[in-house]
Amino acid sequence: MTNFIPLFPLAIVLYPGEELNLHIFEPRYKQLILDSKQSKKPFGIPSVINEKINEVGTLMELIEITKIYENGEMDIKTRGVKVFRMLELVKEIPDRLYSGAVVNYPENIENGKPTLMLKVIATLRQLHSILKVNKSFHKADDDLRSYDVAHHAGLSLAEGYELLQLMNELQRQEYLRQHLLKVLPVVTEMEILKERIQLNGHFKNLSGFDL
Repeated sequence: MTNFIPLFPLAIVLYPGEELNLHIFEPRYKQLILDSKQSKKPFGIPSVINEKINEVGTLMELIEITKIYENGEMDIKTRGVKVFRMLELVKEIPDRLYSGAVVNYPENIENGKPTLMLKVIATLRQLHSILKVNKSFHKADDDLRSYDVAHHAGLSLAEGYELLQLMNELQRQEYLRQHLLKVLPVVTEMEILKERIQLNGHFKNLSGFDL
């Protein structure tokens, strides 16, 4: 299925099911949001990386306009619906300030491997423990999917976009597992290094070595 959607490009990667709160201040996007509210239709957020709009993004639904300011700026709540791929960028739309695109929606296989996902979650919690970060996922472990935890794994913008392009949950789980296995030793070594630096200069209580 293909259709036309308005575009709101941002230097961010969003996943289906993810909620995003935004403050809207540019005239073109104020117009886009008001159009979305009136038509009750979604809009797309394609990821901007290195000042380039990428072809894959996330379709967003407008949940609520929580506040409209005197100057027309507004605070909104949105939620990711599904992944889209741009087929044609439409830079100019008659009587509209914003751009749009003709898109399709790639098939997204959402059945992963539960045991692999639990390994990902366990490794992720290990990473958070080392970093002394407290994260709550608001779901039981058995209900968590890759999209739920991706933004808690320390992915760069480019890595997050690579994950977004994967249309198979098993591939996404494996991507996160490999990322965490690569990052965990580095973070562990950094924590050890930090402890060494903090101890340097302190009086040390060390046992002598018998010769």
